[in-house]
Amino acid sequence: MTMSTAIEQVVHEAEQQLTDGTWDLVAADSSLVRETATALAGAIGPADTHQALPTIERLAALREAIAALAMTIARTHGHLAWFLAQCTSHLTPVLHWRALDAPEGRTFGAVLPTDDELTDAETAIRLLATMLDHTSQPT
Repeated sequence: MTMSTAIEQVVHEAEQQLTDGTWDLVAADSSLVRETATALAGAIGPADTHQALPTIERLAALREAIAALAMTIARTHGHLAWFLAQCTSHLTPVLHWRALDAPEGRTFGAVLPTDDELTDAETAIRLLATMLDHTSQPT
């Protein structure tokens, strides 16, 4: 399963919980969700320009997005923390990627991602950012 498909499934579950009332986004969480959506969108720019960046910059942006998620998880509890933790779990392959050659082979297990893998991870982050932005808007 791709990262974007996994995130899409978790987002769908979250949307169902919000719709059926099993998850009620409180005001404090709504503000945090808005901040996180902004951070994710800021880290991973539009696909048409972001994919033209060098691999090292794309990877740095993905790590920045994961860091934003980790900071939000550290600042909340309950459904929001559980939701974002699950999304972050699906993004963990990014933490094993590298952008630099390692001729000696000493990479602590880090591997070079393919362009498709980078694009998939970026798509997953954009999907999550869009959902969070939509969720944080007043109804």
